[in-house]
Amino acid sequence: MKIAVRYYTKTGNTKRLAEAVAKAVGAEALPIGTPLTEAVDILFLGNSYYAFSIDPEVRKFIASLDKKMVGKIVNFGSAAMLNSTCKKVKAEADRVGIPLDEREFHCKGEFKGIHKGKPDEEDCKAAAEFAKNILK
Repeated sequence: MKIAVRYYTKTGNTKRLAEAVAKAVGAEALPIGTPLTEAVDILFLGNSYYAFSIDPEVRKFIASLDKKMVGKIVNFGSAAMLNSTCKKVKAEADRVGIPLDEREFHCKGEFKGIHKGKPDEEDCKAAAEFAKNILK
């Protein structure tokens, strides 16, 4: 099974989660500016809410994906105020014909002093365990 991990972050929170996910599944965590160079069965995609939506860069990345290159997307991320980005990511994935796994990982993320220290080591362990369970 071929796995890729891509993430978008402004604060570093999602990068920490992406690194934990990547380590758990034997892949490398790379920013979304790094294109997929080979077909993958699973693309773990890390992102967050910025101004009540996913960042335009995440939208652009998903739009650039070739449905022949990605079996499915698995969403993960963190946010200080809002919860899951799943609906926003699904809408973009649907536009390009790539299925989004209904399972996702989400935790609180620090922003301007809110949820200080999040995601923490326990959150990263939980993200890694989530990723391992996806592969079962």
